[in-house]
Order: sequence, then C-alpha cells, then structure tokens
Amino acid sequence: MTPETHTAFKGLYAAALKPDVLDLKTKELIALACGISRLCEGCITHHTKAAKKAGATIEEVKSMVDVCVLMGGGPASVYGHKAVELFNAA
Repeated sequence: MTPETHTAFKGLYAAALKPDVLDLKTKELIALACGISRLCEGCITHHTKAAKKAGATIEEVKSMVDVCVLMGGGPASVYGHKAVELFNAA
C-alpha cells in the first residue's frame, strides 16, 4: 500500500467511526460484525479490542455474534467464537 492510500484509509476510518447518531461502541460492534461476516481475522482481532475499549460487554458481543450466525451460518459461528475468545483474552 502506498503512503497516500494508507493516509486516505486512516482518514476514512476516523470519519466512519466518529461518534454521531451512533456512539463509538455501537460502531465498533458493527465493524466487528462486518469482520465476522467477511471472515477477516485481522478485522476481528482489531475491532474486538476496539469494541472492548469502547465499552462493549461480553454479553453484547455474544448477542451480536448470534445475529452474525443467523445471517452467516456455520462460518460466522467459527469466526464469531474467535471474537468471543479474543474479547475474553483482551
């Protein structure tokens, strides 16, 4: 990735996660759900830690994972379980 692309992505990241009508915790839970749905281990690792830092509870993460499993089936259950493990380890 070029420095220009990296800088642009960081700007997009900051803009998308800036609290507005949704707070940071909610946005991080959404980002984590997207990471699970896209089967992206790096995204899951990052957004699990970020969601916890933003105040998410393990119960909220598990509830969000349930919705991911509903929409994504077996693969989402595997990656959702990984998110729960990472949350507990963080």
